[in-house]
Amino acid sequence: MNVHAPISVPIDDLKNRVGQEVGVSSWKVIDQDRIDRFAAVTEDLQFIHVDPERALAETPFGGTIAHGFLTLSLLSAMGQEALPTIRDRTMGINYGLERVRFLSPVPVGARVRGRFTLSDVSMRSATQAMLRYHVTIEIEGAEKPALAAEWITLAVLG
Repeated sequence: MNVHAPISVPIDDLKNRVGQEVGVSSWKVIDQDRIDRFAAVTEDLQFIHVDPERALAETPFGGTIAHGFLTLSLLSAMGQEALPTIRDRTMGINYGLERVRFLSPVPVGARVRGRFTLSDVSMRSATQAMLRYHVTIEIEGAEKPALAAEWITLAVLG
């Protein structure tokens, strides 16, 4: 398992790691400032995200919670930090997400991190590899993760 120190591997080595966890990111803090900045950009200003006093009084969460898509938006940074670098890759493309499932709210002040299991590696051509990862974003100290998804990336090889 690769934790916090991406290594450079040939694509053929990754094919042998299908079904294995291949990376874990560092913890990221979900503080109110991060939630507020995300809310401003997306214009999603629901009180449960941006009004700590009202969220405390009117919800069972003990305060504000992160937008689900805020948590999901951290996936690229987590992957860049945690996943092995593919040797001879000239470009990587975030190709898409499948089966995104939001499982648990992320309360303000929580820390989250991404865990990546390689699901599949297929060659689309001699210079393009499609990689699928099962990813979970876990909440420190929580029983259930914040979300689970299938993340697809395309590696262009040079």
